[in-house]
Amino acid sequence: MGPMRRKLTIASLGAVLLAGCGSSTKTVSVSEAPPAPTTANTASTPASTATAPPSTATTPGAATTTSPTRTAPEPSFTEGQQSSSAGSLPAAVAVVRAHGFTPNDTSEYHPNQTLRVLVATRTGSGDGYGQQAFFFLGGHYLGTDAKEPSAKLKVVSQGDTEVAVAYPLYRRNDPLCCPSGGQRTVHFVLNDGKLTALEAIPPASGYADLSRY
Repeated sequence: MGPMRRKLTIASLGAVLLAGCGSSTKTVSVSEAPPAPTTANTASTPASTATAPPSTATTPGAATTTSPTRTAPEPSFTEGQQSSSAGSLPAAVAVVRAHGFTPNDTSEYHPNQTLRVLVATRTGSGDGYGQQAFFFLGGHYLGTDAKEPSAKLKVVSQGDTEVAVAYPLYRRNDPLCCPSGGQRTVHFVLNDGKLTALEAIPPASGYADLSRY
């Protein structure tokens, strides 16, 4: 092959390569932007933490007793609570007898009341004098109306948390049979679970102008 022919062949090959490169050129469209990457929603609904309020329903017909608040001074006879078998009458009578007294009238004891009472006379008393009022709070013995017995006394009224006791009053030199000073009524009430006298209890001393014995 001569030099002239070799040049023609090389030129022909170069033309062919240029034509091939031009035909493989492509155009890319950018009229639409690629979609934005989707971000998954990771928010979750918080679990409910609400709790139902405690039930405050009460049984229909059930009575609710609230002891009244009083401000009178507490008498010195209060002895503290002692259990007496659910507050039954026989249990209350047993407490009274254990203190050396005999109940006068057991019908005065009302087991349906919060505050209950039994008036009793010193056991063995030949004349019926020497009496005390024994108080109970439900099944608990609270104490007596006073430290020393009275000649006589009586329950004149009572309610759920209050008992009224009347004391005959003696003037000096009055015989036991015949008090001439009238009477004084004292109301005993529950004050925060303790027994309280709203009025002054008459003194036991016979030397006072008016006494209960």
